[in-house]
Amino acid sequence: MSAHLDPGNAVPGLRADQLRGFRIGVTSDRRSGDLIAALERRGAHVLHAPALRIAPNDQDGLLIAETRALINARPDVVLVTTGYGMRRWFEVADAAGLGAELTAVLEDSRILARGPKALGAVRAAGLDDAAMSELETTASLVDAVLEQDWTGLTVAIQLHGYTDEVQLARLKAASRAVLTVTPYRWVKPDGNERLPRFIDDVCRRQLDAITFTSAPAADATLATARSLGVYDSFVDALRRDVVTAAVGPVTATPLLDAGLTPIMPDRYRMGALIRRVCEHLDQHRVERFRTDDAVIELRGRCVTVTGPQQQAPQSVMLGPNALALLRRLAQAEGGVVSRQDLIDSLPDAPDDHALEVAISRLRRSLLVPGVISTVVKRGYRLAAVRSAGLS
Repeated sequence: MSAHLDPGNAVPGLRADQLRGFRIGVTSDRRSGDLIAALERRGAHVLHAPALRIAPNDQDGLLIAETRALINARPDVVLVTTGYGMRRWFEVADAAGLGAELTAVLEDSRILARGPKALGAVRAAGLDDAAMSELETTASLVDAVLEQDWTGLTVAIQLHGYTDEVQLARLKAASRAVLTVTPYRWVKPDGNERLPRFIDDVCRRQLDAITFTSAPAADATLATARSLGVYDSFVDALRRDVVTAAVGPVTATPLLDAGLTPIMPDRYRMGALIRRVCEHLDQHRVERFRTDDAVIELRGRCVTVTGPQQQAPQSVMLGPNALALLRRLAQAEGGVVSRQDLIDSLPDAPDDHALEVAISRLRRSLLVPGVISTVVKRGYRLAAVRSAGLS
């Protein structure tokens, strides 16, 4: 496991309990174990539903043929988009006995890498004379070709399983010839019944945040919601109630196109994404309320009560209905909420009986007598004041 995910290398501002009570969805396949473990170490409950997985080409023969064509063409410029793709390309080339020829051709080419990971893989292959694009985007690679006046040359580009056709067209328009190599591709996971359930949880506001680490996964998740007929409900939940987190601007593009505003770290790395999620939920998704003699804190599904009747703060995880009920009452800012309005807010079995059960469980969980008060013939109200000063 990489050092930036090691709990022994604690980053200032991150706490072991920072995500306690929050439910976070992970859509990635590759390196998902690192991400899930890091989130769980900070107290999160993680739901994993990979939207896509990286699969090597079914037959390496195609990649070998592309490599031979590149060796014969001896391109003037080579664009490398991913570290994983570069490593796998050389693995296949070496196995086919083409590694030395490929290295010789690349040594005579101008190599431009998309970001530090791709650059690191290039240098690991013994190719030190390589540069890095200003941004970690395919568009920035094409921009560099145009800005450096490398137009009219033969260009090769290592694709990364999700071809940006717009940028590829720009490259073809400016080049004498464009060769492509495709070391891997994206495919849907086998038996991916988890993703529809995951999308349903989002629509029912049962998640607090979703993380995306690739544009294809974001695109596939939105496409799956559309195919299930719940696209509008899914996007509305992400826009209003469920935090969307993307590792960087490339990953965020499908989300932005859907009208969403994902949070992103300043550095486009997994460790920075984890920190960004921790800080955002801690700062913006923790609610606190004060009664006459107690403080109630709501972090995701976890409600903690501190007051004179408890020797120490008491915490309990709320079920879906009790949580929805507390959130709806809190939205009213001390006002009365009708029974029907509360029933409509319940995600599970919305009826009179479910409301009575949720009210009873919520009252027991809050441990504060009278904090959920009944207003005869009108409904219920939360007898507590939101305490912004405690955030």
